[in-house]
Amino acid sequence: MAQSHLRVPPAQDLLIFGATGDLAQRKLIPALYELSLQGLLPRKCEILGTATKELGDHGFQEIAREAVQQFSRTGFQRDGFAEFAKRLRYLTTTHDQVGTGDKLAKALKLPRRLVYLAVPPSAVVTILDELKGAGLARGSSVIIEKPFGHDLQSAVALNVALHKTVPEDRIFRIDHYLGKETVQNLLVFRFGNTLVERIWNRDVVDQVQLTVAEDIGIESRGHLYEETGAIRDIFQNHLLQLLALTCMSPPSSFDPEALRDEKVKVLKSIRPVDPSEVVRGQYTRGSVNGAMMPGYREGEGVSPDSTTETYVAMRLAVDTWEWAGVPFYLRCGKALSTRRTEVMLFCRDVPLHLFAGTGIEHLTPNRLTIRIQPEEGISLSFMAKQPGATVVEQPVRMDFSYGQSFKTQPAEAYERLLHDALLGDHTLFIRQDETEAAWAALEPVLEQMPRITFYPAGSEGPEAANSLLFSGAWHDLSHHADPRATRG
Repeated sequence: MAQSHLRVPPAQDLLIFGATGDLAQRKLIPALYELSLQGLLPRKCEILGTATKELGDHGFQEIAREAVQQFSRTGFQRDGFAEFAKRLRYLTTTHDQVGTGDKLAKALKLPRRLVYLAVPPSAVVTILDELKGAGLARGSSVIIEKPFGHDLQSAVALNVALHKTVPEDRIFRIDHYLGKETVQNLLVFRFGNTLVERIWNRDVVDQVQLTVAEDIGIESRGHLYEETGAIRDIFQNHLLQLLALTCMSPPSSFDPEALRDEKVKVLKSIRPVDPSEVVRGQYTRGSVNGAMMPGYREGEGVSPDSTTETYVAMRLAVDTWEWAGVPFYLRCGKALSTRRTEVMLFCRDVPLHLFAGTGIEHLTPNRLTIRIQPEEGISLSFMAKQPGATVVEQPVRMDFSYGQSFKTQPAEAYERLLHDALLGDHTLFIRQDETEAAWAALEPVLEQMPRITFYPAGSEGPEAANSLLFSGAWHDLSHHADPRATRG
């Protein structure tokens, strides 16, 4: 992986569309503030925010101050923020964006700029046209947030629109999961350890489970979520990216294109998903962490008879030499019992003839877990003999914790990704053919959506998801730390 965290990017301006929105306030501005504290912003770099709110530079700086005080990783530092605020400027634009390009051309000073589109998908093409019409396409790189379209056809159309404005090597399709330290470490763990890579295939692995569980509901995003749902919001990007990193072959180097080539091969090897191997769910009223949560259909901006899924589980097959015959079980959902993202590999059973006559009828298979969040780390469960005169087996766990081992707090994903984009490093960003291959794998499901089943908020999802597994059960989210938890 490129050691970009030690480099200061070249001079350029940063333009943020949607600068007063939730993403900018919670993630982008705090991340840029942290980079400023570390001296990792370009020495010449103005941050120009633009949105429809009537604000001047001072008003934008005050909004940024509140964002940093509430969401920054290391906390508000008066002098540090004062230096950061000197970079902040603001330009009010109209809802239809007409004339925006000309205003920006007058406001931006440097010949190189990074444009962040923190806006709804419907606004992207209009903004791109404005940039091109004002002559700002030259020298601009563009960051675009997921979802990249809402199906294969729209993704292709979006890519065509992007390429009319900027070439592929100046497009950064951002999936913040790829900026997480533990996601990046997945590659080092796999390819930097001979023992691990030898067992990381169908010869040893019986099944793989990937989980992205959230204990929050849609909050105030009802109107937007009605247009996406769990498949488009999480599955098509976060989960399939984790799948690609889990299954990819070793790249020839950590060059961005070599790495992304291998991910594309995995995504193109996903067997088109049979809708009968998919379960869609929607949460109803229930208790989460001791507090009552209203059902999805009770949310603001949500249709009372909505069929938008807040949970999806799928059984996938990856038709490569290394993974042929291994079932992959992927699930994501909102309003579940806990917040957790993890990759879990279950090894095959061992033959029991060695233990004949000892009373042992079953041995829990080895299980390797990569915890992405919140308790970042890696654990391996294996069998051991309990002390005593008789042979009594006991599953135990070896555990690696980022916090305990490195005694440091990892940087937020957006810090790493914004810095890489300022450097022009595409390693942790998604290429055109990646997103189109991911949509292609899901096309049969999008064309024939399975019916919605319901689950109470605070549960582990709909019961129907259990029918997808050939054997065992889903890993019990409430027993994460216990190696004796039910297999699955």
